[in-house]
Amino acid sequence: MSSASQSAAPAPRVPLHNILSFGTLSVPLSALAIIFGVYLPRHYVSLGLGDYEPGAKAAFLAVAFAVTVTRIIDIFFDPLVALAMDWTKTPIGRYRPWLVAGAPLVILGIWRLLMPTGHVTFFYLVGWLLVTYGGLSMITLGLAAWSAVLGKTYNDRSRVFAWTQAMGVVGAVAILCLPLVTHGKIAAGVKSSMPTLGLILIIAVPIALVICTGLTPERVQPIAKRPAFKPSDYVRALGRPSMLRLILADLALTLGPGTTGPLYVYYFHDAKGFTVPDVGLLLIAYIGAGIVGAPFWGRVSHRFGKHRTVQIACVCYSITQTILMSLPRVWPHYTFGESIPTVLGMFSVGFCASAFLLLVRSMIADVADEVKLEVKQDLTSLLFSMVTTTSKIGGSITVLIVFPILAAVGYNGAEGAVNSHSAIFGLEMCYLFAPIILVWFGGAMFFGYKLDSKRHAEIRAALSELEVAGAEESLVGAAATPGLAPAAE
Repeated sequence: MSSASQSAAPAPRVPLHNILSFGTLSVPLSALAIIFGVYLPRHYVSLGLGDYEPGAKAAFLAVAFAVTVTRIIDIFFDPLVALAMDWTKTPIGRYRPWLVAGAPLVILGIWRLLMPTGHVTFFYLVGWLLVTYGGLSMITLGLAAWSAVLGKTYNDRSRVFAWTQAMGVVGAVAILCLPLVTHGKIAAGVKSSMPTLGLILIIAVPIALVICTGLTPERVQPIAKRPAFKPSDYVRALGRPSMLRLILADLALTLGPGTTGPLYVYYFHDAKGFTVPDVGLLLIAYIGAGIVGAPFWGRVSHRFGKHRTVQIACVCYSITQTILMSLPRVWPHYTFGESIPTVLGMFSVGFCASAFLLLVRSMIADVADEVKLEVKQDLTSLLFSMVTTTSKIGGSITVLIVFPILAAVGYNGAEGAVNSHSAIFGLEMCYLFAPIILVWFGGAMFFGYKLDSKRHAEIRAALSELEVAGAEESLVGAAATPGLAPAAE
């Protein structure tokens, strides 16, 4: 078969069983993201750090500073991992070894952070957060870059990301459903339940790792006549307009909904009147909406394109968030019927927000193909590290901003504390102010975006020709060297 005919053949769709095995690791990681993003800061405010009284102003500031310090350090770790990952070549693949190396660090961090013994200190929290985030960087970057290899075409990538994101939602929802299964004995956000949640994650992560790395294929195609790599290629790859738009959009779309994360339990408990276990159940509606939302937005992107679909989701998010915030407070001894409007509101907001991560990550994979064609180098991991970095920046900024404000208005975050009306009003202002504005900014980044399905199809056709030429060159080289065969990544 000629090179031309091979390059003209469309890339096959990824088999569903491969997507399911690949997405298995998303299940415990998403559950971990909920615990660390929503409940861990509140948990350590309640525990207190060092000599800081639990729930007091100093505890808020100490936890905010600890989370921010670790996120800032972690920001510099991602590009280093990405650089090493893009040049990794082992008998078991390029990305698989990084998942295997990162998992023990994550497990160790979970154990030390969710099952601490004795009095915890500021440096204890910072140290074990760094260990955990280091392992998570290896795993999340490996999964993101691997997904770009797994799905080749513009629309099939949306399908891969939609399925894996939906599987992640299952893990997050499962953690949040524990109060129902255990009749309230285990609930995220309750201090006594955190060690049990840690044990569940410690068991789940290695099981999912074995399924993901053992059953998912990884094939990185060679490119013919790869030139010597120059540092300026990195600058050119990261400075292209399409990549800059995605970095800024991802930061805004992460920061918007992310500002509500550290405040979520406080807000729905103290401002809206729900019990702490019921607050976790409300979060099920928000996160669970992604099970249907992710495939829905993936389908919509087939019709309108990924960048236009993100903009549609931004408009829908602002409408549903406004409606949710206008719902009245429930009062003590509320019935299930009284909570239904809030449940529906949370579902609608989560449904819209599920489009952001899915589509932006899929567009990064498309840009990686564009860069590969231009510089003849696979910089997929590096490009993905830019958006994982923005996510970490967003996470650190939210805690750094809102926790000091809560401390300034006199809000007490200790479990069971009673707060004044002015403190709760300050909490409400923190929760309501940023999300809609930031989401609109993120959507605005896609006006004038050029890398649509038509352009990506042209890029993939050109890459196919390079890949076929690279494979033929490898075969010729192997034939010229007795006893050697081309190595497969």
